[in-house]
Amino acid sequence: MRAAAVEEDRHVLVRVEGHAGHLTLNRPGALNALSHTMVLRIEQALTAWENDDAVHTVVISGAGERGLCAGGDIRSIHADARAGGTASADFWRDEYRLNARIARYPKPYVALMDGIVMGGGVGISAHGTVRIVTERSRVAMPETGIGFIPDVGGTYLLALAPGELGTHLALTGAPVGAADALLCGLADHFVPAERLDRLVTDLAGAPVHEALAPYVAEAPPGQLAARQEWIDHCYAADTVEEILDRLLASGEPAAGEAAATLAAKSPTALKVTLAALRRARRLGPLERVLEQEYRVSCAALGSADLVEGIRAQVIDKDRSPRWSPGTLAEVAEEDVARYFAPLEADRELRLAPADSLQEVPW
Repeated sequence: MRAAAVEEDRHVLVRVEGHAGHLTLNRPGALNALSHTMVLRIEQALTAWENDDAVHTVVISGAGERGLCAGGDIRSIHADARAGGTASADFWRDEYRLNARIARYPKPYVALMDGIVMGGGVGISAHGTVRIVTERSRVAMPETGIGFIPDVGGTYLLALAPGELGTHLALTGAPVGAADALLCGLADHFVPAERLDRLVTDLAGAPVHEALAPYVAEAPPGQLAARQEWIDHCYAADTVEEILDRLLASGEPAAGEAAATLAAKSPTALKVTLAALRRARRLGPLERVLEQEYRVSCAALGSADLVEGIRAQVIDKDRSPRWSPGTLAEVAEEDVARYFAPLEADRELRLAPADSLQEVPW
């Protein structure tokens, strides 16, 4: 048992180089997917460094060539959901606390969002102070494809994106490259991948703004800016059904592709996701949105679609999920409302109020 614990500890490498504390997600074979132990280890390191005057900056990155992090360990979530367990809810509680901690961290938190950054990977990066993308970045919240709903503060981030770009990304789960991540407010700077090693070296001895400046470049063109007019029109609709109708009627080939993508997603997840985004715009700070996401995630854990979605996409890989209900028309308003219902008092996630954003000197 002890050997297993030691092995899991190695899934997050913690080191200090000069004045920079480094967190390296180290499960490259699993695309650095997050486990509960990894979340707790990151939290532990942040706590140690917060009051360590020798550490001026925190840097998070992923081992291997494929990306920072592909999200949570959804095979474990699948097993837990099938068993009716509570391990996933316990994991999300600590994960969402970590997301809020990163957003309020009092020292510069630099996220190297190179390669694949999805789901939980967005949660440990896009709430940071300095979020760096490269030409290899693919950033996404693809949860509707497994019968789940964007979480880890994803509905907060996407609700803040210009116009309805965030709604498009949340419902379709489409990945975006560097320029579109910058446009949507999911990242701050583009740095070519070949410059990252030199940037990391410089962060050991220089403040973030000084170290970063020589390496920032202009990102290759994206796609969303040219599509925003029809995206804003189509996704401003009040219901998923009307969004689909507008996409199909727009005449834009990319809109037709988006409609086909939505048609393959969980009808319940689509409706709950749209409701979560609309509510997130009114909730205020990240903490309130994370609390809402926790309710939604716990409700999804008991749904048939989450188990079926993971089965189809990850376990059996037949890519043919049998959603229940199978159509948007069968998903009633009360079905959606159940995802937002309060939990028992002792199960609710309660995060400290954030009266104002903390200024982080960098």
